[in-house]
Amino acid sequence: MKGIHKTIIIVAVIFLSGLFVFATTKKTNSTVDSIDTSAFPSKLDFAGEPTPLHIADVKERFDRELLVNVNLHASTILAIKRANRAFKIIEPILKRNGIPDDFKYLAVIESGLVNVVSPAGARGIWQFMPETGKERGMEVNENVDERYDLAKSTQAACSYFLSAKGKLGTWTLAAASYNGGMAGVNKQIAIQKISNYYDLLLTEETSRYVFRILALKEIMNNPSKYGYNIASEELYTVLPTRKIEIDSAITDLADFAKGQGINYKILKIHNPWLREAKLINAEGKKYQIEIPLSGY
Repeated sequence: MKGIHKTIIIVAVIFLSGLFVFATTKKTNSTVDSIDTSAFPSKLDFAGEPTPLHIADVKERFDRELLVNVNLHASTILAIKRANRAFKIIEPILKRNGIPDDFKYLAVIESGLVNVVSPAGARGIWQFMPETGKERGMEVNENVDERYDLAKSTQAACSYFLSAKGKLGTWTLAAASYNGGMAGVNKQIAIQKISNYYDLLLTEETSRYVFRILALKEIMNNPSKYGYNIASEELYTVLPTRKIEIDSAITDLADFAKGQGINYKILKIHNPWLREAKLINAEGKKYQIEIPLSGY
């Protein structure tokens, strides 16, 4: 009898605990529904260049990246939310430079559309190394680092893509070279005597690179197909700003921010290229500082 009584108590505790858990769980509009694993696209392309899914290893390599990214729920939701903000800046710059729109998904796989720092020292949404950033026209030092400026780093990325396309011949190879390097990809083309990305045997990371781009493109273009249902009001937006042109030093950015009606944190969020608590600007260079009009 004692055993039966003890069992009843345990069952009752578990039942009541379940009620409390469900009673305190906050619901949001973002949901990840069950995924139909048969939702495989019949055709794909990168920048208008067809992906040969009829080749067995190509289909399998894409399937891997699609399944991996579909099941990275938090990361994929955040990418979709951030894209609503970042793509509004990236897309017109790509278009202005004659770069196919698909290259915006390269930024997604590089950084998740946030300013991150890699173990090797690459920084920003486009993940430029210091010397490469300088070569592509950005100022990179301890005080000012334009790799963190989305507009300027996107322009620098466009410069790279145009050079890579001119050297390697296709947009797909240009994208692959962003990971494997123009020299590295070109070397394998010479060794293997083939110039199609999907026929080249490359390093593991470069071999997966374009397929990761294709997977994010497919998911982000068809989120509900893969179980992602995110309400429009949950997407991150571009906040309106006013721009101030500065051609002199700012000795204290905290004081400067207060003078603009904001604080130091908000100033740095909207101008992440300002890396210190001051702007040295010994040469009198002109900088555009953005001051948000809302959202603080």
